[in-house]
Amino acid sequence: PPTSQNNEQGSTLRDLLTTTAGKLRLGSTDAGIAFAPVYSTGTASGKSGRTMPNILDDIIASVVENKIPPNRAPKINVKSEIKDEPKDDRKCIQDDCSKRYSDIEYSWICDKHVLWLRDHKNNNNWKLFKECWKQGRPVLVSGMHKKMNFSLWKAESISLDFGNQQADILNCKDSIISNTNVKEFWDGFEDVSKRQKIKNGETALLKLKDWPSGEDFKAMMPARYEDLLKSLPLPEYCSPEGKLNLASHLPGFFVRPDLGPRLCSAYGECVAATKDHDIGTTNLHIEVSDVVNILVYVGIAKGNGVLSKSGVLKKFEEEDLDDLLRKRLKDSSELPGALWHIYAGKDADKIREFLQKIAKEQGLEVLPEHDPIRDQSWYVNKKLRQRLLEEYGVKTCTVIQFLGDAVILPAGALHQV
Repeated sequence: PPTSQNNEQGSTLRDLLTTTAGKLRLGSTDAGIAFAPVYSTGTASGKSGRTMPNILDDIIASVVENKIPPNRAPKINVKSEIKDEPKDDRKCIQDDCSKRYSDIEYSWICDKHVLWLRDHKNNNNWKLFKECWKQGRPVLVSGMHKKMNFSLWKAESISLDFGNQQADILNCKDSIISNTNVKEFWDGFEDVSKRQKIKNGETALLKLKDWPSGEDFKAMMPARYEDLLKSLPLPEYCSPEGKLNLASHLPGFFVRPDLGPRLCSAYGECVAATKDHDIGTTNLHIEVSDVVNILVYVGIAKGNGVLSKSGVLKKFEEEDLDDLLRKRLKDSSELPGALWHIYAGKDADKIREFLQKIAKEQGLEVLPEHDPIRDQSWYVNKKLRQRLLEEYGVKTCTVIQFLGDAVILPAGALHQV
């Protein structure tokens, strides 16, 4: 249809919400409603009768029943649920948070790109989290392991309970996947002598990916599932029953993303020992939903060819780290376990173009149907991260995840581990 015709249909979600909100009258059945409302047929007491309309169902119904021209939208006076809502989110984040949220223990890391909530027990954390989340910023919450039953997450405990299970195990060095007994993986988790060897005699860098996941996790590991759920940070957002967890409240006819949980486990110290850190246990990729990743266990491997704890710390210190993260590294009570590189979703096209350019420089075939991010075929090492900054202006946000840290990422944020 002609452009003018198309605009009249109010086809965007913004148009739909704006036009619909102005016509809804809660508890009313007058002609001001743009479409027939959906009423519930019962009450909590069991008595029949109509109650106020379900706004979400009404809006969905309007997609089917109506196409409301945007120029017919009435004036709307929408009041915020929370009083004193800041007019400028960014100004609040940078200037006013110390006054508004003086009861919350927090810091900013990575040039104020990442919010670090230092007290997981504070019931007001969600208020500051909300302001940060509006801007699509990652969030770090520390101390989650203090709420968990630590004995459930030890490598030997998982091996003892589930060692006879079969699973796909990835060797991160050569990207070869094999189906094998998970006991072999767990037995080598902290004992290098029990790890697989690859063709040239090197120790395999193994990753047990997404095992178990989703419903399998809940069915196989009910005690661990419950321990994880009660320990989730910011339960208003992260709990399956959280009032602000949008996915949990979608109508049944939506196809929901797989929200897990899933267990991701990998050998890490061999990564630190590689030249230029050019191997990762998780390559650069994007998730389709928001993600919360809790580091529930960090093993200290022993054996020939493994870096000492001080050697691992030295490797961490070679990264472009925030001063607060360097300070945490020197704290003997903290145990670092994972190194994250995070990028904003708005930089995805630049990163994609950069990786395709690097692939051509390396003589690799770049097929039009291949996407280096979707294919998860790259771990961007330190030299490439520097080039990405110099040539495309894309800065890497480097985060160290310590034992008990929860890393919360918005959907669309690129990351590697």
